[in-house]
Amino acid sequence: MTTLPTEVGRELPGVDTDAEPRRDAPGFLRAFMSNRLALAGLIVLALFVLAAILAPLVAPYDPQAQRLAERFAGPGGEHLLGQDELGRDVLSRVIHGSRISLTAGLAAVAFAGVIGTLVGLAAGYLRGWTDSVLMRVMDVLLAFPSILLAIVIVTVLGQSLVNAMLAIGIVNIPQMARVVRSAVIAVREREFVEAARAVGASRRRILFLTILPNAVAPLIVQATLTLATAILDVAALSFLGLGAQAPTPEWGAMITDAFRSGFGVFITGQHAILFPGLAIALAVLAVNFIGDGLRDALDPRRQD
Repeated sequence: MTTLPTEVGRELPGVDTDAEPRRDAPGFLRAFMSNRLALAGLIVLALFVLAAILAPLVAPYDPQAQRLAERFAGPGGEHLLGQDELGRDVLSRVIHGSRISLTAGLAAVAFAGVIGTLVGLAAGYLRGWTDSVLMRVMDVLLAFPSILLAIVIVTVLGQSLVNAMLAIGIVNIPQMARVVRSAVIAVREREFVEAARAVGASRRRILFLTILPNAVAPLIVQATLTLATAILDVAALSFLGLGAQAPTPEWGAMITDAFRSGFGVFITGQHAILFPGLAIALAVLAVNFIGDGLRDALDPRRQD
């Protein structure tokens, strides 16, 4: 028979006060790897990440090198994907663009994840007026279309890639906060949380070592799906001239630079628009497939 400790702060013998049992790693990996779309998305994303890391080594040309005499030269020969409005190698710019676009998306999601997690923990655990105030602020942010709110924030802060990442992070905070809050509410009265309180665990320990681990699974899924949106939004802001600025080889900026060159892009320079757009589509699709696979693999209802 388990007895309560006589000293505050001691743990109950045989009781795990940090978290409830979750799906084992081998079971999760089997479930994820059995999803062919998720596996395909993981492979595509891994290729983009490798291209971003090894961009200076794998890019055939300097992404800034101009050859105006070869403006909008078509794909083939020495330039596999052709050349853009300034004669720059499109393949090299797409490869270097993967570094900027993926980093910007990850930075925005990381910012939204940290702030959203803190907001969700406070709202879900403290409840009462704290929950009401924080969730009403989140509701206000959700009341505006995310891309329009991001445009307003960048306009106020100034046009730059850093400000675009900050704006995208801000508009994605509510989704992260709501996911964490729901998970906290679902487990805050569970037995293992009560056990942590019984042994005198501090509120910080209960929040970050007992409750938060049980919110990680849905948070990871939400963060993965948000990454796809963030990559798309970074490209959209850059396309509008509010994100990465020329001559930065960012996918969205590459498309708008080609459009600004004039009507000739529609006659001889379609490839300068097609390939950056295809990179955006593949990256977003790959991340979405991974997010769907993670959601299915982490769903307790699908456990064997």
